[in-house]
Amino acid sequence: MKFLRIMGKILAGLLLLLVLASLIALYVYRDIPREVLEAKYTNEASQFTEVAGVRIHYRDEGPRDAPAVVLIHANFASLLGWEPWAEALKDKYRVVRLDMTSHGLTGPDPTGDYTLERTMEITEAFIDALGIEKLTIGGTSLGGTVSVFYTMRNPERVNNLILLSPGSVEGKEQQARRGKVPDSAYILKYILPRALPEFMLAPGFGGDEQPPEELITRWHDMWLLEGQREAQLDRLSQYDSGDIGAVFAQVRIPVLLLWGEDNTTAKYEQHEEVIHMLKNAESINFVSYPGVGHMATQQAGAEIAVDVRAFLDGTLNEATLVQ
Repeated sequence: MKFLRIMGKILAGLLLLLVLASLIALYVYRDIPREVLEAKYTNEASQFTEVAGVRIHYRDEGPRDAPAVVLIHANFASLLGWEPWAEALKDKYRVVRLDMTSHGLTGPDPTGDYTLERTMEITEAFIDALGIEKLTIGGTSLGGTVSVFYTMRNPERVNNLILLSPGSVEGKEQQARRGKVPDSAYILKYILPRALPEFMLAPGFGGDEQPPEELITRWHDMWLLEGQREAQLDRLSQYDSGDIGAVFAQVRIPVLLLWGEDNTTAKYEQHEEVIHMLKNAESINFVSYPGVGHMATQQAGAEIAVDVRAFLDGTLNEATLVQ
């Protein structure tokens, strides 16, 4: 009996420790209030507008009467990743970038709908709300998919398409696994260590480079926005790019295709398939970057922006023309 009493006390103590550890974890990884993150990550160029029932965070820089360039970020990222491109373009171009729902300072969609169709509805409403009639649209990873779909749905409005290691082919490969986000993953709603964004970012940098601490902190902070974690998991579970080949085939404008040669997420070899799918494009310029991974805007944003500017200015090296 004495042994049983001792074991009971030990188990009770372990249970108490588990409860205390859980409470501490819930406190440490609790949501960060929106006003705190907005104070930290907005600047004089930051604006908010409500479209399609969502409060969108965006930046609109450069002359309002200049040619418009709309930039769509990657999954898990935010508009802040486009900073080097905005700096390189905004003297001559109107550069517009937004945080998609479940990302950045836009946060959750009140409808809980993160399908590609809903994403396109919001993107189109946002561009319309800013009064942009003609534009160049560009995106990376998931943002590349959104850019291609926007081009297909609004062919009369898009002058040029810029794709930086688009996630379309990757998404095509993942279709069979859509909706497979396990219920256990939703524990991230309560516990999200900083090590997770670090773990996700590190493989996206090519060569021996590692993600800077500031970038890891920013990703972690943004994921802790109120309701963001559940929203991001919902987006992953709802993602379906559909027949992406048919969408690419409808692109008939000039395309600038950019890819990091050390990309292990949307593998470098996929550029050949993308070029094939863009068979009806008016022209394709392809530029690759040795030692650069999937997080290309973070790793080599300024370098790549030079080629983007040359493409828009009509001075890009003709050797990059593949079609």
